[in-house]
Amino acid sequence: MTPMTAHVDLVVVGAGPAGSAAAIAAARRGREVILLESGELGRDKTCGDGLTPRAIHELRHLGLAEQILRTHRNRGLKLHGYGGSVTAPWPQSAFGAEGSAMPRTLFDALLARTARDSGADLRSSSTAHAPDVEDGKIVRLQVTGPDGSYDLQPRHVVVADGVRSPLGKELGRTWHREEVFGVAARSYVTSERSRDEWMHSHVELRGTEGEILPGYGWMFPLGNGEMNLGCGALSTQARPAQVNTKKLLKHYADTYRAEFGLGEPTKVTSALLPMGGAVSGVAGKNYVLIGDAAAGVNPLNGEGIDYGLEMARLCLDVLEAGDATEAWPALLRETYGEAFTLARTAARLLTYPQFLPLVGPVALRSPLGPLLMPAAARLMANIVTEEDKDLLARAWRLAGRGARVVRRSSPLWS
Repeated sequence: MTPMTAHVDLVVVGAGPAGSAAAIAAARRGREVILLESGELGRDKTCGDGLTPRAIHELRHLGLAEQILRTHRNRGLKLHGYGGSVTAPWPQSAFGAEGSAMPRTLFDALLARTARDSGADLRSSSTAHAPDVEDGKIVRLQVTGPDGSYDLQPRHVVVADGVRSPLGKELGRTWHREEVFGVAARSYVTSERSRDEWMHSHVELRGTEGEILPGYGWMFPLGNGEMNLGCGALSTQARPAQVNTKKLLKHYADTYRAEFGLGEPTKVTSALLPMGGAVSGVAGKNYVLIGDAAAGVNPLNGEGIDYGLEMARLCLDVLEAGDATEAWPALLRETYGEAFTLARTAARLLTYPQFLPLVGPVALRSPLGPLLMPAAARLMANIVTEEDKDLLARAWRLAGRGARVVRRSSPLWS
C-alpha cells in the first residue's frame, strides 16, 4: 500500500500491545490493515512491564509467548510490608502458571513488527486526527506523517492510542475522574537480583516523612541485569494523592537499595492512568476504543496489558457484526463489569488513610497472611475466570455482582 491509499478495511491507531494485537489478528484474517504509530518503534511508556499468566495466555494466541518466556520467566509474586512477607505463586489455571516481564520498548516493537510481518501496513511517526464523523460513523481520517498529510476512508477503526487518547477525545471519549485512577512513576535500575523468579511488591508504601500512602511499590526482574522499579498511588478527585511520584520513587529505591543490590534509577517517567472502565464514549458505528484508551486497567494493581490484548481479540467480531455503538460497551460490561466494579470499590477503600494501617498487618504478618495474600495476588493478577468453581472464585463473582447493584450509577463504559 502507498501513503496515498484512500480506502482501507481497518485503520488501527496506536501500535502499543492492544493496537498491534488487533492489527495482527485482522491481518491474519485477510483484512487490509493500516497500523499508525505516532512515534517511532521502540518508544517508551510508563509501565511496570509485568506480564501475568493472563497476558502470556493471550500472547500464545499471537504465537509470541515462548519467544518472550525465553528471555525471562517468573513464578509469581512476593508481597512485602508491615513486618512480614508472603510468597504467592501463580496458581494453575486456564491461563497457565508462568509470567514474565519485558521492557516496553522491546515488547511494543516486537508486537508491531509481528503486525507488519503478518501483513499490516505499519506507518510510524504518523498521527490520526480530525475524524469526519457522519451519523456516528467515521467516514474519513486525516493522517499526518513524515511525508505530509493525507486522508484515509476506513471501513472500521480501532482506537488504541493510550491513556490520553487524543483521537478518542476528538470522538467524545470522556474520563470520569471521580472514580479511582492511578498516579505512577517508573524507572530502570541495575540489580543483583535481576534474574529473580519472583516479582516483588511492597504494599506498605511510605512517603519521605514516613507516612503510609495509598499505593504500592514494585520491583519486577527483567532477566537482563535490570529491574523495572516503580511506585504508584491511588487517587480520586475527592481524595487526590498528594505525592510527587518521581521523588517518592527515589526514596523507595534508596530504602531497598542494600537488600536488592540496586543501582540508581534511570529513565524515570511518570503518568496518570484511568482505570476500571471509568470512561464513556468508547464506540461508534464503525469504531471502538480498546486498551488504555478504554481504561482497560485493573484498579488494584495498574495491570492493563492483558486486558488490552484481550480487547484486541474481542473487538474485531463486534466491528464485523455491524453497529458497535452499544454492542462494544455492552460486551465490555459483560466481560469485565463485575470484576472491575468490585476492584474499583476495593481500590477506593485504599484511598482512605485509615484503611491500610488497619488491614496491612493482618494480611502480611498474621497467621492468616499465607491464606489471604495468595488469594489477593490471584485477584490482582486477573486470573479468576468464569470457569473457576473454587470458593474464592465464587465469592469474587458474587461480590462483583453485589458491587454492580450497589454502584449502578458508577460510570462503566457508559
